[in-house]
Amino acid sequence: MTENLIKIKDLKVEYTTKKGVFEIPQTVHAVNGVSLNIQKGEILAIAGESGCGKSTLAKTIMMLTEASSGEIVLDNINILNLVKKEDLKNFYQKVQIIFQNPYSSLNPKMKIREILEEPLKINTKLQKEEINQIIQEKISKVGLDANCLDLYPHEFSGGQRQRIAIARALILEPEFIIADEPVSALDVSIQAQIINLLKQLKNDYNLTFLFISHDLSVIKYISDRIAVMYLGEVVEIGKAEEIFNNPKHPYTKALLSSVPELNSENKQEQIHLKGELPSPEDLPKGCKFHTRCPFAMEICKTDIPQIINFSETHKCNCFLYE
Repeated sequence: MTENLIKIKDLKVEYTTKKGVFEIPQTVHAVNGVSLNIQKGEILAIAGESGCGKSTLAKTIMMLTEASSGEIVLDNINILNLVKKEDLKNFYQKVQIIFQNPYSSLNPKMKIREILEEPLKINTKLQKEEINQIIQEKISKVGLDANCLDLYPHEFSGGQRQRIAIARALILEPEFIIADEPVSALDVSIQAQIINLLKQLKNDYNLTFLFISHDLSVIKYISDRIAVMYLGEVVEIGKAEEIFNNPKHPYTKALLSSVPELNSENKQEQIHLKGELPSPEDLPKGCKFHTRCPFAMEICKTDIPQIINFSETHKCNCFLYE
């Protein structure tokens, strides 16, 4: 049995906003009871529309967003309880993130050498020579020449900047990397290069990835398993081939049928969703998807569907299979 690196249990992220002329407080349910196990050495992809909670989940795992309740367990420790500086430093040596936009994720006032040196100076006691050796190795691993180290971020293309961001994520040799829409800001031709790079680095460094994307074609190519999110909840999870060849949840089917090349491959019935994604400030009762689902029944409007197991790895929450 594959060992789990991270266990997420009933994670909720809620925050209050003020709306309207009278600034009436409203609770936003960004992540709504997510439970996930991320296995060592795998690429687990999170799929779903914009606004479904993918990036909030990523930022909560990185402790950049505060969780309201639940657990995120790494090495038998709930990281949401970490407060000591030393414990947080150890955590960030093991877990790193690659952000969506390489234009804003790199400090424009720092040379590339300084950007890559900074984590090593803060987190280690390595000598200058050792630091330089690590930087040279990592910049080479992402396909760039050492001559680039004395340049500034604005002197690079978008794809090159994302390679630098990847090198920075690798610099402390983490076990786990979150890639939050890492190719969506890049040209299509460059996207393939970055995706291939991530797959190669996974093998070279025995990494575990949480890969977040709205692009199902990219997800199909890179992922081992896929979790489909809707309004802050995981509605279906399974191996990549299970999700693409035998999707169960109507939302998953709708996502797949919206991509022509995937739909023609799998010959799935095309499903058109009704309306737009509801606001996380006013979640529907019962099954959160029933307001858009073409197969919704009366029970969907009042009750919450339980997990249905189709195999040891393939599960979904839907009344159609009860």
